[in-house]
Amino acid sequence: MSASSSAASGDAPPPGAINIDAMSLEELNSVKQNQEARLEQLTAQYQQLRAASARLSGARTALSSLPVNGGEGREIMIPLTESLYAPGKIVEPNRVLVELGAGFFVEKGAKDAARVLERKGRVVDANGENVKAAAEAASRNARAVSQAMQGKMMEIQARQQGMAYKNQMEAGRR
Repeated sequence: MSASSSAASGDAPPPGAINIDAMSLEELNSVKQNQEARLEQLTAQYQQLRAASARLSGARTALSSLPVNGGEGREIMIPLTESLYAPGKIVEPNRVLVELGAGFFVEKGAKDAARVLERKGRVVDANGENVKAAAEAASRNARAVSQAMQGKMMEIQARQQGMAYKNQMEAGRR
């Protein structure tokens, strides 16, 4: 949705654009509510992507802290959940399981695992930037619709005041 008015610039409206100046207050309110709901969804999605990026960054940091040579038998705490850990020992420090997505894991060497995590991080960050741009557009659209609603309300109010003045003048002539 593009909330800009193209009549002033003489350009053709972009595809999917709507003329908010021609809409009623009820229609504007509906569009505004839709844009606000979209903004909330996009904001939540952006926060999820930021959290995923932080988890991937943490995984890269943890991977880089693993000793490649001589780490066999080193005691570590293995997370079973976010708040439950079990003691364990490193058997092969250069072999790790990397989640590819949707619960699928693959065994990789430390260097290959780091490349997978880096690639996933770039994808998550790019998606985050796309979602952020969409959220900013939804926010701009909601503001534009809100301004159009305020303009319509001022127009209605002025019309009502004009009618009241006209009626008052006509009543004074009788």
